[in-house]
Amino acid sequence: MTGDQESTAEQARSGGRSRRKLWWPAALAALVALGLGVPALVSSGTPASGSSSSAPSTDSAEAGFARDMATHHQQAIDMSFIVRDRTQDQAVRTLAFDIINTQANQRGMLMGFLDQWGLTQASAAKPMAWMGHTYEAHDGSLMPGMATNADLDRLRTLSGRDAEVFYLQLMLAHHRGGMDMAQAYVDAAKNDVEKRLAQTMVNGQQAEIDLISSMLTERGAKPTP
Repeated sequence: MTGDQESTAEQARSGGRSRRKLWWPAALAALVALGLGVPALVSSGTPASGSSSSAPSTDSAEAGFARDMATHHQQAIDMSFIVRDRTQDQAVRTLAFDIINTQANQRGMLMGFLDQWGLTQASAAKPMAWMGHTYEAHDGSLMPGMATNADLDRLRTLSGRDAEVFYLQLMLAHHRGGMDMAQAYVDAAKNDVEKRLAQTMVNGQQAEIDLISSMLTERGAKPTP
């Protein structure tokens, strides 16, 4: 083999190694793009304001639900990324990936609604004020079902079965809190598009609550830590 041929072969091998190293970040970027791309589909289709041509106000249930559920979803995504690095259990890793995928998509839609309505992604209102709910926020837990910062720190220290069980316990409480909020919006909704999304959340999270409960039983664990 000539010097030029050896150089070309080495470049090819280096390129292959680089592509393998970049596979996961590229996949993650594609996932994020999927979530962020949904608002574009929403804005190009039926107006998110439903049958009315006027956009919801910043203190409406529509805006409040979009902001609060986006925050709630983000923590579920964060917890799911943590556990995927803490266990090799395929069932738990599959559940985590499904939650990352589904809730990133839904979060993107919620942010898309706010953008289409010309509203900010954050407000001075307390979480869940739109549904008359009072919750004493503490240590990063802003709404019912949300884990505390201490919970997340603990999850990062666990591995194997311990990580699986604690993640499932946290996610069970998280889904129950999120499902209650989604149902509250379904009951109060004035926006057909957002209402359909909220109902999808109710249905999907109830199915995952049943799944998580059975996964905890299989591991001889209870629903709460």
